Amino acid sequence: MYLVDTNVVSEARKRANANPGVVDFFKQIVASDEPVYLSAVSVGELRRGVELIRYRGDTDQARLLEAWLMNILEQFGGNILAFDADAAQVWGRLRVPNPEHELDKQIAAVALVNDLTLVTRNTADFEATGVRLKNPFRPVR
Repeated sequence: MYLVDTNVVSEARKRANANPGVVDFFKQIVASDEPVYLSAVSVGELRRGVELIRYRGDTDQARLLEAWLMNILEQFGGNILAFDADAAQVWGRLRVPNPEHELDKQIAAVALVNDLTLVTRNTADFEATGVRLKNPFRPVR
């Protein structure tokens, strides 16, 4: 079972222009009917992206991203995992002695607590956490 990082969900938004490895990953997930999850932390990151675009004055793009985010929330439905008290305990441990990448460590904590493999492009940011990792991105040729 997988926890999909924000950058993987964002890449999938590109559809036909998405990285082929990410496209293949989602095809495999659909074909195998394997559960895939999203962290509430990623939902917050995606929401922040929408609001940054809106704040910059690009209301048309913000509306498009808003609709896309609502679709993501609907698609993942009950498979959005909270950053709860158990994850918070793990997160606190992960931040010592290396406090950087706070949100990434929250996502890692959610994956660890739920025994999930984290699917991300940014494997280097997560390696020290002990979470299982999968990088679906392929080099662009």
